[in-house]
Formats: sequence, C-alpha cells, structure tokens
Amino acid sequence: MKIEIIRTNSENPDFINLVKQLDGYLKIMDGAEHDFYNKFNNIDVLKNVVVVSVDKKAVGCGAIKKFDNTSLEVKRMFVSKDDRGKGVAQKVLQELETWAKELGYKKCVLETGKRQLEAVKFYQKCNYKVIENYGQYKEMENSVCFEKTL
Repeated sequence: MKIEIIRTNSENPDFINLVKQLDGYLKIMDGAEHDFYNKFNNIDVLKNVVVVSVDKKAVGCGAIKKFDNTSLEVKRMFVSKDDRGKGVAQKVLQELETWAKELGYKKCVLETGKRQLEAVKFYQKCNYKVIENYGQYKEMENSVCFEKTL
C-alpha cells in the first residue's frame, strides 16, 4: 500500500471530487439543515488543501483556512467510505496541523455535526476539546465545535 500526501489548493481535481462525495454524505446526515450548513462550505476560498492517495487513488482530504490571528479552521475533512478505518483521516489532520504550525498558527478549530458520531469520536481521539459553538454555528443544535492547541 503506497500512501501519498500532497499539499494543494481547492482547484485540485481530486479534492473537488472528494468534496462532491462529502456533500452527498452530508446531505443525508444533515437532512433539513443541509442548506444552512452548505452556505459555509464554499471551497474556492480554500488555499491550503491536503489530499491523501492510496495506491494512486485519492481517498481523503481536508483543508484549513484563517479563523482569527492565532487560529485556523479545519474544513472539508472527508475519507471515502471504503477507505475509512485505515488511518487516512489521521494522516490528513496531522498534515493540516503541521502546515498550520509552519504558517505560525497556535490553534485549530472546527465544527462537525453531532449526528456524525465517527467524526466526533475521531476529533476527541486526536485531542480536540469541545468548545462553545462559534460564529454561524452558535444557534445550531446539531453542531459541536472543537479546538486544539498546536
């Protein structure tokens, strides 16, 4: 199994394809709230994107964008269904955190849905701590927000 991690931007075709799969998944998970969340998931603002390939097939992605002067927000984390449980998400997140440190940021924040139990468990396993919902997620009952000091 050959794993490749690349740093790119939101114009990467593999990233675009993985995000389409992610949006299909979220449409089911978020139900009626999908349109609300979808407004905040525009990928053309993402300049720092990670794509992980296994045996030349793109299977996972994630991105970071500026949140405030000391923090970046983790966005668009996804691993294709057949490739979950193999450590791909951890590789994506570790690369994003390394990149954030290289850029001089001290923290990562993120939001995920409470119904996405695997995601919630994953972020807790990666030492992310639950924080008060921020920004557009403040009033969203389905949202859970996390942060991690790098």
